Amino acid sequence: MIDWFHPSIFFIFGAFLIPFLRGKVQQAYLMTIPVLAILSVAFMTQGTFWTYSFAGTPLVFGVVDKLSVVFGWVFTIASLIGIVYALHVKDNGQHMAAFLYIGGSLGVTFAGDYLTLFVFWELMAFASAYLVFAKRDQKAIEAGYRYILVHIFGGVCLLGGIILHYVSTQSIVIGPMVNDGSLSFYLMLIGVIVNAAVPPLHAWLTDAYPEGTVTGAVFMSAFTTKTAVYVLVRVFPGTELLVWMGTIMALYGVVYAVLENDCRRLLAYHIISQVGYMVAGVGIGTDMSLNGSVSHAFAHILYKGLLFMGAGAVIEMTGKRKLTELGGLYKTMPITLCLYMIGGFAISAFPLFSGFVTKSMVVAGASHDHRPWVALLLTMASAGTFLHTGLKLPYYMFFAKDSGIRAKEPPKNMLIAMGMAAFMCIGIGVFPGPLYKLLPFAVHFDPYTGDHVTSALGILMFTGLGFFMLLKKLDPEPTVSADTDWVYRKGSRVFMWFVNKPIAIYETYLSNIYDTWFTKFTLFFSSFLARVFDVRLIDGCVNGVANFFMNLAQTIRVSGSGLVRNYAFTMLLGSVIILTYFLFS
Repeated sequence: MIDWFHPSIFFIFGAFLIPFLRGKVQQAYLMTIPVLAILSVAFMTQGTFWTYSFAGTPLVFGVVDKLSVVFGWVFTIASLIGIVYALHVKDNGQHMAAFLYIGGSLGVTFAGDYLTLFVFWELMAFASAYLVFAKRDQKAIEAGYRYILVHIFGGVCLLGGIILHYVSTQSIVIGPMVNDGSLSFYLMLIGVIVNAAVPPLHAWLTDAYPEGTVTGAVFMSAFTTKTAVYVLVRVFPGTELLVWMGTIMALYGVVYAVLENDCRRLLAYHIISQVGYMVAGVGIGTDMSLNGSVSHAFAHILYKGLLFMGAGAVIEMTGKRKLTELGGLYKTMPITLCLYMIGGFAISAFPLFSGFVTKSMVVAGASHDHRPWVALLLTMASAGTFLHTGLKLPYYMFFAKDSGIRAKEPPKNMLIAMGMAAFMCIGIGVFPGPLYKLLPFAVHFDPYTGDHVTSALGILMFTGLGFFMLLKKLDPEPTVSADTDWVYRKGSRVFMWFVNKPIAIYETYLSNIYDTWFTKFTLFFSSFLARVFDVRLIDGCVNGVANFFMNLAQTIRVSGSGLVRNYAFTMLLGSVIILTYFLFS
């Protein structure tokens, strides 16, 4: 009997069977794998599994506790929704990359040691990069290269921290780390917050996600940043630096969303904003704030996936993604509009939607920990989220000025996937109890108090009123906002100029010196050695020895002519020489 089965196995090994299947059989197979993974999570028992020894160090592939199980649940559920959304895609490469990406996320979730975590971490990075490259246009290829380079940097930092941690502790077991100011602590933290898209290490997200494929962006919105949140909860709870990093993230994403015209780039900035709540909750480090971070990650994966699916449906059916190019789609895509708005209400923390019962737990955790400024700033960020994701984007995409586009609803599988996510967003909002039971700590929080409901509705209603009063001021502009990606975009140009100009000129100068002086000197010296040492000395010795033996042989040949008088003369001469030697010795 197998007492535990790693759910990532279904995806990682299952990915390689995809190219051999076709049509309905392939679609059935694609849906079967996440269902099996969901079942494996459902029947898990807590404990440590699949422990192996490598070079005297234990590797643990399966640590099952409440924290890993709750992320296992949401990752497998999101995988099913994302795969249903992508059933119409005929590109086997995208399906394989998505499977490997999901498998990597689950591998990180259940890893019990840092080496195992790192291997799955890198699998996630390279598999997800393909979902950007798969779009196969120039912008996507460039964004994909930038994406993978940033993640390689993060992976190197993480690995360097792991090695230093092992050298100092002789252990790679995953567990909470104390901020001792060591280089290993900060290297590992940097490696993780790169994936969490913490500013200023965040621009890879808003650079790559809008350029990914329609279906690939849905998977990307679910796994990378939330896997990083999982590792932060597991390894860095109570790290004070994360409180302010997360709070800045929440506001930073909202501010940049104001400036955005690209619908998926706007949503990408709100990923940064929402992950900020989770990062801040990890930094606060109390049971309530950690529960808030975990539950908000769970809700965020579902509603952000729904939002990306709604925007992706519009892009799929219109070929447009700029808000200035859209409008009037409510006439022909009403189902997409309704489903998108459920995600918009969820991310805006409307009562009876999932964000309301999770995001507010983080804010309450800040208040209970006597951090009023953090609670206030996070509340302000929530109002900004409703302003842009819940109002601005759907208004200019589906209403506003009629663009003349008469697109129809997307394929049924896309609508079904959106319906599944919408159902979860409402279900969690109305019945938060099942989610709360999954959380790592006991929950002592009631979101549906009269004070909380009325204050939330008041903030949201006044935000909506402000939106319509300032509508003309919020019109999207066909511009591109400069972010921290400007540094490495421009920096790469400066680097290439430096390589092609100063370094190339310097190298040419050195080459000329080499060719002019060193090469000529080498040729002269080698010629001198060949002429003097080789010809006169070596060849002279060899030729002299050869001449000596040739003359000796000639003499011996004469003495051995076969004539008796020659033999007699030789014997007589030899006798005289021997006699003389004895007489005078």
